[in-house]
Amino acid sequence: MRLDLEDTYLSLDGQGGLNRHPVEGFWETIDDNSDILSTLVSAYVSEGDWPNWEMHPGGDEVLVLVDGRMVMILEEAGGERRIEMAPGATCIVPKGAWHRAIVPEPSRFIAITYGAGTQHRAV
Repeated sequence: MRLDLEDTYLSLDGQGGLNRHPVEGFWETIDDNSDILSTLVSAYVSEGDWPNWEMHPGGDEVLVLVDGRMVMILEEAGGERRIEMAPGATCIVPKGAWHRAIVPEPSRFIAITYGAGTQHRAV
């Protein structure tokens, strides 16, 4: 089976199964579907800097850059850490770390996220 992660997100149930979720309407109905709060595999296009910080308290997040260039900024005890990403690079965002992206050029990336309890705050 072939699918496009920009059209259909996947949630992994932790037991070897997965569910498909059409992207259209996904964010408007996320609270209505508990299986979405498991590990989500998704793809995104970013054309500019992220407008918010985000934090996932339940687990690490894996980000894989497909095209473009991004700089991930992670908030750490000693200050901010910047991780330069070029196509093919993978960034692991530790559980509980506030993070955002600076996007110097349009970018496509894949995210593997344990999203339960995700929080956002303004930059």
